[in-house]
Amino acid sequence: MLPFEGATCSVCGEAIPHSYAFADDAGELRCTLCRRMGPPFARAAAYGSYDGGLRELIHLLKYDRVKPAANVLGRMLAEVIVELEPSIEQKNVVVVPVPLHARKLKQRGFNQAELIARAALKLVPGSTQMEFAPLLMERVRETASQIGLTSRQRRENLRGACVVRQPEKIARQEVLLVDDVMTTGTTASECARILKRAGAAEVWVATVARTMKVQRTFALQGKLAIEGPLALAAAKG
Repeated sequence: MLPFEGATCSVCGEAIPHSYAFADDAGELRCTLCRRMGPPFARAAAYGSYDGGLRELIHLLKYDRVKPAANVLGRMLAEVIVELEPSIEQKNVVVVPVPLHARKLKQRGFNQAELIARAALKLVPGSTQMEFAPLLMERVRETASQIGLTSRQRRENLRGACVVRQPEKIARQEVLLVDDVMTTGTTASECARILKRAGAAEVWVATVARTMKVQRTFALQGKLAIEGPLALAAAKG
């Protein structure tokens, strides 16, 4: 994986070709979609592009069940959280992993977003108090694959799929939503809507990877290069 040399949207984290890099009134770059209609979350950030070694490493965890890979991915997620932290106003933040449906959770044996988040929170320094709430959001309806669906179909597919079980925990609180991968942003947006409807003051999104439409990139500058995923998966802490 090569370091990212281009610009990213300050809201959704999407890569922006230089010819389309327009700044808002505050001087922050925004992609075309976020300039037209902002998402329900304040900002989304990712460590790197969902391809190459990073994709393989995530697949080792999700599909091959190589759990030590969560420690490596957690270190990456921790860097994303540190990058977001200065933008978060409150000193107490509720951290919520994107939930899996009970059937998929039983089939896989774990929620990869929860494992990665647990590993990351052990490494996050700073003055912000982060309360991990893995049971706060529940996926109550199993959804079809999002592959091949239009934007509208993806939104319909996810509508009503998740609920907040403990709304009192996020009342007027800022929430950090975490996941392994952000693809189209539909899942993050739907979860953010649900969290804000339940009383969250603001929602931030941190993922290890995201699908970039421009090139293979790192979303954060100067981060550790991904080595062979098998070697990384064997690393402990």
